[in-house]
Amino acid sequence: MSDLGTVPRIDELVDTDRYPLGEAGSRFHDRFTADGYVRLDGFLSPAGVKMLVEEVDRLRKLSVRREFAMAEMEGSPRRMSTIGGEVLAEESAMIAGLYGSEHMFGFLSAVLGEPLFPVADPVERHVLNFLHESGDTHGAHFDDHAVAIILFLETPPPGRGGLLEYLPNAARLSDLGSEGTRWAEHYVGDAYVLRSDTTAHRVTPLTGPGRRTAMNFAYATAATADLRSPSAAILYSRE
Repeated sequence: MSDLGTVPRIDELVDTDRYPLGEAGSRFHDRFTADGYVRLDGFLSPAGVKMLVEEVDRLRKLSVRREFAMAEMEGSPRRMSTIGGEVLAEESAMIAGLYGSEHMFGFLSAVLGEPLFPVADPVERHVLNFLHESGDTHGAHFDDHAVAIILFLETPPPGRGGLLEYLPNAARLSDLGSEGTRWAEHYVGDAYVLRSDTTAHRVTPLTGPGRRTAMNFAYATAATADLRSPSAAILYSRE
């Protein structure tokens, strides 16, 4: 488990003055329903960023390099390094504790408008994605579960890629890039919530020096809580 002592309180990691958690998430519900995406500028507090960056730097040596085309997602590329949920559950009480916080569950359930549950498969529950070489990308995909929140600990300089590209209510991945597609740039400490099972999305390739380090938490509805994803296993397995 984490060697940084006790697990921080949620209000030490998240700027709860700006983003009161729990039912306060309902103020984002209409936007989320319409757009499949809600941006949360400065979601992490400065102290939270510092603690999580230190934790991730400690864990970085456990990452596994991935370079392949994901057959299950129309052959879209994966060029990145990852740490999967099983490893994080064993190695980081801080990350597992933030994922499992009742305040986080309440907030995201209110954003969606229905109860959310932990993803049963520990591999994809909470993961770390590192884009750190020119050309690195997390290619087009849908997620298996309804809601993902992504927390940013490193971001590349402006103009060097690493953008979220997304299309709400997409019929197929190949529609990404067509009319209605949107792009979003994020900065350290930001977060966003995505309706990730119906929104086609990808991270655009890095185009020069820079690093994009993001923590991805997946949450399930009652209908998908027990679902296990072969594609997630490929990307986030130990080896």
